[in-house]
Amino acid sequence: QETISGESDEESNGVNLMEFSDEILLHILSYVPCTDLVLNVRRTCRKLATLCLDKSLTHTVLLQKDYKVNKDKVKQLMRDIGKEIYQLNMAGCYWLPSSTIDHVTRCKNLVKLNLSGCHITSLRLSKMLSTLQHLRSLAIDVNPGFDASQLSSECKATLSRVSELKQTLYTPSYGVVPCCTSLEKLLLYFEILDRSREGFMLSGQLMVGESNVPHYQNLRIFYARLAPGYVNQEVVRLYLAVLSDRTPENLHAFLISAPGSFAETGATKNLLDSMARNVRLDALQLPKAWINGSGLLQHLKFNNPFYFSFSRCTLSGGHLIQRVINGGKDLKSLTSLNLSGCVHCLAPESLFRKAEDDIDSRILESLVVSCCNLRHLNLSAAHHHSSESIGNHLCQLLSRLKHLLSLALPVCSITDVAANVEKPPTASNLVPQTFGRKVRIGIQTYPRNLADQPNQKIESSVFWALMGSLRFLETLEIIGSSFSSAMPRNEPAIRNSLPPCVRAQSVGDSEVAAISQLTYLQSLTLAQLPNILTGSGLINIGLQCQHLRTLSLANLGMMGKVVYMSALMDMLKHCKCLRDLRLEQPYFCAGAQFFQALSHCSSLQRLCIVSRSGTLQSDAVMSFMANCLEVIMCHMFTGESLTVCKNLQQSIVRSFQADRPALNVVIFPLLHEDLTEVIRDVPMRHLDEITLFKSRVAEEPPNLWW
Repeated sequence: QETISGESDEESNGVNLMEFSDEILLHILSYVPCTDLVLNVRRTCRKLATLCLDKSLTHTVLLQKDYKVNKDKVKQLMRDIGKEIYQLNMAGCYWLPSSTIDHVTRCKNLVKLNLSGCHITSLRLSKMLSTLQHLRSLAIDVNPGFDASQLSSECKATLSRVSELKQTLYTPSYGVVPCCTSLEKLLLYFEILDRSREGFMLSGQLMVGESNVPHYQNLRIFYARLAPGYVNQEVVRLYLAVLSDRTPENLHAFLISAPGSFAETGATKNLLDSMARNVRLDALQLPKAWINGSGLLQHLKFNNPFYFSFSRCTLSGGHLIQRVINGGKDLKSLTSLNLSGCVHCLAPESLFRKAEDDIDSRILESLVVSCCNLRHLNLSAAHHHSSESIGNHLCQLLSRLKHLLSLALPVCSITDVAANVEKPPTASNLVPQTFGRKVRIGIQTYPRNLADQPNQKIESSVFWALMGSLRFLETLEIIGSSFSSAMPRNEPAIRNSLPPCVRAQSVGDSEVAAISQLTYLQSLTLAQLPNILTGSGLINIGLQCQHLRTLSLANLGMMGKVVYMSALMDMLKHCKCLRDLRLEQPYFCAGAQFFQALSHCSSLQRLCIVSRSGTLQSDAVMSFMANCLEVIMCHMFTGESLTVCKNLQQSIVRSFQADRPALNVVIFPLLHEDLTEVIRDVPMRHLDEITLFKSRVAEEPPNLWW
């Protein structure tokens, strides 16, 4: 009786969720996917039935990354609240059939619509847009077979009122750009391949009937991102040709992201000259060939810049300070800066300087003082070596940027100069970072967890202090300056990797452990850290960084052996919020123990393993997929045979596709000659966000789209 009486007292003193105020309940419900709110939660009681249909919850519907949504759920959702939706984001819903788009016509009041990555034909697009008279923002894909002549007059009338357009091109075309006569923001993503599936070379010439001229007179933001390939360069030049004739007076952001060499032409030179005369910019990114060796930056005028990207340019620190930062004047408006691959950006001049020479701390100090509100900074893909001057280490100067949310650094930039000078190379440092015969270097013991050893020396390092000062950092990338992924895009797998920088030889477990101070860390990338001996620092991160959602590890420690496997498995047991995991390591053994540890990551959605000469255990993979119900992407590129890969891929699809509509599985030999053909069928969302390795800090201006 006493027990029963105690339980009743607890129930009477407990808090009933329904007793909370409507404001608190609405805040709680805002974290629930809209499909669950409308189709499930609102059916539980009358109060929730009313709250779930509140305008604050139905005004904006986000279906991107809602991997459980299917055609029937979308149909029911649009039927129930279609008229209440003003913003609808279905980006990356590649698994939904094209007929799903027909139900969007119920959303008569739509103002913003994102259909990037969705299957849609010209006729379906025309039918849908004909009913959306209030639409002002649109994102779509333009696939082979797109025909602008099939767009109705009502559709074109809607497009004429659209002021924001994001268009991803998979075929040479203007898409719907000529119909958008009121454009203020234009985002173009060029994903056109140079060859067809049959092996025929493609042309960058537009299809017959697509000679209409785009309307740029009201344009404020122009952004173009090019995938590798000459066809993409040919097509973007057609878009730029109109800009070169007449530069919009209100243009304040001009950004072109182009890999490799993208030569400047007479038309583009005229465009840049016109921009220098007529506009004041707030955001700028140009191909390296357009900046290198030119005096362009000296003539361009800036208003209140918030984003600069000089990725892979030979811009010297002297030019950066004088021409961009105006001699160190106040640039508090700048929030995002990408200097990835700018090997001389922290040196006074680049003419007689070697890439490995020490940086000039005065340039970095001027940058930090002038741009004190930076939130995103990328200094990767370069050798930024600090001198022995006390207080002038790169890490010490960056610690002044208290507002940083994302940071990318080369491995060699975080090492303590004094430690490198005083400490002779250890046996592990002398082991060549290449494949081949393993060298026995003797038996050494290392602490299982860095928390178990004295931390006085570790905590005195400049990198430890930097991590301690950036407590609100959400994204961190530490990437070797000579690192290149084994799986680049549109090319065969790379078979040889360059050795790490000499300055990076001492970076290992203690530096990784320092990262555990970042309590709010959500995304972490570590690549080419040669002195990883046990991976013990990873355990610290797993224990302390409980918000970690994305983890990418590549080429850690000795290349001939996965020395951190045990620590990684211990780490994964604590990563309850981890959603994306990418591992790139030669000789990686994806066996039962690994997948058993990975099964603790109950929130995991996407897994990518890239391993030359790596192996996998099919039974373990199947068991992992059965236990982790949220996993919808499984990409494995290893040393297994084509037969083993195909059989495993078919088994996964056959067993789990019905219950996971968004399931995308690619298991293929890494060094197979048909790898590029397989890669082209991967949904762009997965390919761009996880499968392909790249630095993502300050890759685009913040809040460029939704």
